[in-house]
Amino acid sequence: MAHQDTPPRWDRKMQQRLARGEAAALGELYDRFASLVHGLAHRVLGDERAADGVTREVFAHLWEHPDAYDPKQGPLRSWVAALTHRIAVQRLRATETAALEEGCGTSEELEHKVRHASVAARADYIAQSMPAPLRAALDLAYFQRRDYRQTAADLGVTEDEARRRLRLGLQLLSTAHDTTAPGAPPGSPGYGGAV
Repeated sequence: MAHQDTPPRWDRKMQQRLARGEAAALGELYDRFASLVHGLAHRVLGDERAADGVTREVFAHLWEHPDAYDPKQGPLRSWVAALTHRIAVQRLRATETAALEEGCGTSEELEHKVRHASVAARADYIAQSMPAPLRAALDLAYFQRRDYRQTAADLGVTEDEARRRLRLGLQLLSTAHDTTAPGAPPGSPGYGGAV
């Protein structure tokens, strides 16, 4: 991903531009983060139209509340992902609560669905955010069913390096069960805990 390692300076300038009401800043943000926002929302909600609605809501929130993001607390990308997740989970809970009131399911099923969607969304975010060499190794090994020797050959690295990349990638993915968003600063709205 070309924009995954956004420098904090860009984050500060973007927040300042939004605070000044620069429509071009919102367009830049949309270009940079729309696929992330839509993808996370779709992963949580499992519905294209609902994900479109969350995407609109996230960017409306960014436009209307530019001061809600504090660059000192961490990367804008992580903050946008956490905001997206929070809004998507609120929608999921509202939809599922309505279904509960109609007698379709139990509150335990709702919480299980919310937890499952949260872990899946975190895993997607982690995979999208990890360095390209780790992501490439995981893609070869798990989606293309290559062993570490074949992965090493395909990537043009040693077998030890392929094993290292796979191990690191899996360690990053294992954090998907954590209660805070990857890269989220302490006290920020995390994926699992503060929704």
